[in-house]
Parts: sequence; structure tokens; C-alpha cells
Amino acid sequence: MRRAARALGVLLCLVALGWVALVAAVYLYGRRSELRPADVVVVFGAAQYNGRPSPVFRARLDHAAVLYRRSYAPVVLVTGGFGRGDTISEADAGARYLTRRGVPSQAILRDPVSRHSAASVRAVRRIMQRHGLRSALLVSDPFHMLRLRLLAWQVGVRAYSAPTPSSVVTRNPWREWRFVLKESWIIPPSLLLGWLERWFAPA
Repeated sequence: MRRAARALGVLLCLVALGWVALVAAVYLYGRRSELRPADVVVVFGAAQYNGRPSPVFRARLDHAAVLYRRSYAPVVLVTGGFGRGDTISEADAGARYLTRRGVPSQAILRDPVSRHSAASVRAVRRIMQRHGLRSALLVSDPFHMLRLRLLAWQVGVRAYSAPTPSSVVTRNPWREWRFVLKESWIIPPSLLLGWLERWFAPA
């Protein structure tokens, strides 16, 4: 009994240390920018209201527009499907916003179907392969970057982190830490599901 209790205590300590390390990784990686020339800037969707991007989504789109204008990539890909009650997808709302920000419509690709990050990353891979695109700058909020990079690595997308510097989430430390903690719980099952999906139903 004592050995079992001791082993259980060690296991719990290891799990706790692993979780703390993952929280730190989510937070620190979100502050890392890997800006470099790429084939496409990928903007991950967020809420939109009847075609009007939410402040979170707008900050991501603004950053993508800046990267496009600075010639980091010749193409912008916007992801995001339909939310409950939506009449327009996040991707379409984002594309419309980008055109108003000076990105030509012919330079915009869309994934108007995917509803979560893992599905979006898989769709990004398919779209990149279809258009002969080899590398991507991933644009989202800082707290989201580690999961996106891991998902991209998992499906074989050569991707680099480009967190938005104007994230409305990071302006509020308490709100940011809520998202960071949430990410630390989402990442392990998200990666596990990704491996299972690739094993049983390769895309």
C-alpha cells in the first residue's frame, strides 16, 4: 500500500509539473514571432456578427493585411465556418474585411467550412497543396499559437508563428491567463485526436 501510494504521489507530481510546463510554454511561445517571407499568410477565424468581424477577429485580419502589404506573402488564406445562426462564414466575413483593407480579392483564399482549429489546419494543408504553396505564416492571438504550430507540424505544414501584436485578449492580463490555462487543457486531447484521425482516416 505504501509503495502504491508513493508511486501515485510521484505520478501526480509529474503530471502537475508537466501541466505547469505546458502553461509556461503556451504563454512564452505566444510572445515569439517567426516572421519571414512565406507563400501564404493564414488567418484563423473568430467570431463575426452579420459579416462584421469581432474585435478579436479584426485584430488578426489587420495583422494579416499588414503582412501582405509588407510583402511577407503574396496570398492570404482566411479560415472559419458558420456559427450558430450565421448567414455568412467567418472566412467570407474576413475576406470582405481584407478587401476593404486593401488586399486584392484575387490574393485571398478561403476555408469557409472548418469550425475548430484542428479542422482548419487540415483544410489549410489541403488548400496549400492544391495551390502549390509550401510555407505559411500563421496569424492568431498569442495564446493560440503553440497549439496551431503543433497541429501544423502534425499534418506536415511548414509553418511559422506570426501572433497579432494588437490582440485585444492580451490587453487584459486576467483574460489572457484564462485563455492560456484553457489552452493548456485543450492541447493534449487536440493532438491526440489529430493522431487518431490521421491513423484511421488519413486525409
